[in-house]
Amino acid sequence: MFRRILMMVALVVVTGSATTIRAEEIGAVSTVWKMLGPDHKIVVEAFDDPDIPNVSCWISRAKTGGIKGAVGLAEDPSYGSVACRQRGPIELSPEMKERLVDETEDGGEKVFKTRTSVIFKTLQVSRMYDAKRNTLIYLVWSDRVIEGSPRSGISVIAIAPWDEKS
Repeated sequence: MFRRILMMVALVVVTGSATTIRAEEIGAVSTVWKMLGPDHKIVVEAFDDPDIPNVSCWISRAKTGGIKGAVGLAEDPSYGSVACRQRGPIELSPEMKERLVDETEDGGEKVFKTRTSVIFKTLQVSRMYDAKRNTLIYLVWSDRVIEGSPRSGISVIAIAPWDEKS
């Protein structure tokens, strides 16, 4: 029986440890040295908005090390920071603007998600749209099965004309 439970936990760790969706690790800095297992660190990852060309975001987040971190059983802190930038022309069709407004009314569209514990916790980035100011807003936040964290951060992109010659 114990072996069966151990196998199920291992399966959850293996399948649930796909740390990010559409993200590329850029680098990391060590924050706490651990004698056994990897150090605690801050990881920087990048991802492109899946729906809006020429928008990229970079997220920093804490990652727990030690033995639990090495085997995927640690729970990472609910801290995250996001910075998003326009890297080229952004052209939103009237249909896309309408979709963005609808998504914003429903709490935004999740464009990034990573597990920060084996089962119960995630760190996410949601995209919203401020039609009045023609601005994209990216909100980083954490949730849990029972309760989320009020810690959050935003990055905004005021959609501007793009001069290809610059």
